[in-house]
Amino acid sequence: MVFISISFVIFFLVFFFFYWFVFGRNLRSQNLFVLAGSYLFYAWWDWRFLSLLIGSSLLSFLLGIHIEKATNERRRRILLYLGLLQVLGALLIFKYLDFFIVSFVDAFSIFDITTDIRTINLILPVGISFYTFRIISYLLDINSGKIKPTADWVVFFSYVSFFPSLISGPIDRAQALIPQLEKKRTFDYDQATDGMRQILWGLFKKIVVADNCVNVVDEIFDNYLNVPASSLLLGAFIYTIQVYADFSGYSDMAIGFSRLIGFNITRNFNFPFFSQNIAEYWRSWHISLTTWMTEYIFTPLSFSFRSYGRTGLILAILLNFILVGIWHGANWTFVLFGLLHGCYFIPLILRGTINTSKMTAKSKLLPSLVELRNISVTFALVVLTNIIFRAESIFQAFSYFSRMFSPSLFAGTYTYPRLLLIIALFLSVEWLGRGQQYAIAGLALSWPRTARWAFYTVVIMLIFVIGGKQHQFIYFQF
Repeated sequence: MVFISISFVIFFLVFFFFYWFVFGRNLRSQNLFVLAGSYLFYAWWDWRFLSLLIGSSLLSFLLGIHIEKATNERRRRILLYLGLLQVLGALLIFKYLDFFIVSFVDAFSIFDITTDIRTINLILPVGISFYTFRIISYLLDINSGKIKPTADWVVFFSYVSFFPSLISGPIDRAQALIPQLEKKRTFDYDQATDGMRQILWGLFKKIVVADNCVNVVDEIFDNYLNVPASSLLLGAFIYTIQVYADFSGYSDMAIGFSRLIGFNITRNFNFPFFSQNIAEYWRSWHISLTTWMTEYIFTPLSFSFRSYGRTGLILAILLNFILVGIWHGANWTFVLFGLLHGCYFIPLILRGTINTSKMTAKSKLLPSLVELRNISVTFALVVLTNIIFRAESIFQAFSYFSRMFSPSLFAGTYTYPRLLLIIALFLSVEWLGRGQQYAIAGLALSWPRTARWAFYTVVIMLIFVIGGKQHQFIYFQF
């Protein structure tokens, strides 16, 4: 069941009706219905992994209470480590065990040593990377005294499995979502209509932009040995647009559906392609993951390495982004992807500008030449690194690079005028709406009603008329 399927539309319409008109008067009944709806949504994917989700939620709920009650520091740490072990253990087994096995076998093969160890080929439970990080942050925040554990199991189970953001995020923190589950919610017409606008823009991103990019990207990457270098560069550019439109489109829809049922969940993107340096880019890209890693990985590391000055800060950045890369998947390509993004930070650290951030072309229609240069360089770095992100192996990535940086880079290329026109339209709307929570949040609100609804109608028509063939959301694999 995906947001762009008929089954989800039916599910959400039924859920919306019962949520507000049947269970809306009683908070506990409403939360139980959220939990039931979330479990149905998850079981639709694969009911076998529902027990893993429930089991992780139950143990973490009980441990959270006992961690807060523990007066002995040693006991508190044991309980915390037990909680981290159970959720991280499941993630490591399902997501990374085969990777470790293959890497182990390959390491021994270098010395002509054959090992009789085979991969297990476990199915990756959808959404496990996202709900695992929710649980970890909950337990760590209780241990550090930032939050109190909830005594209501329905609230906690709903927090872990909240269906709009369960499969591909955003990764909501307990202090943001649990208080919303603990208080009565009333229907807000303005919030709901704004949510519907954000869903509409998310649908446009996914169906019109991302799904139209897929076939071109697959054609170029699958045949990279037989197409000119200029096409390889174009393929890397289009893939970067695809990933952004696909993932941010999902996040827009998740936020929109949440708003329709009275919740405000974490914003996940803030127009990252208009960033002027790589630090600004990561503060705008996959925001919920970036802030999570900053608080629980980078900050402790930078504190531990503080005596080494800038060298310690660089080391903390590199380790943090290697883990960001590994979070995405069990492949050395993701390790290299994270390492390179960490290396991009080094010039900023050396210049002392890592925390510099300002809105591009604020109150202006066009950026200055300096801003345009900074945006272009940052975007180019992202495009090049996304070749590694897309590649099936490091060998394929370097082979792609070697083919791309060849004399045929300046030769003719295959053109995709229709797709490039769609991308140009998409980026133009994003640029005009860059000061909003999402691109069309305020774009048409000041227009006369007729013009406003004409604009929405055009967007809907584009979704139905030029939408690409439906493909799975990219981040479902993570």
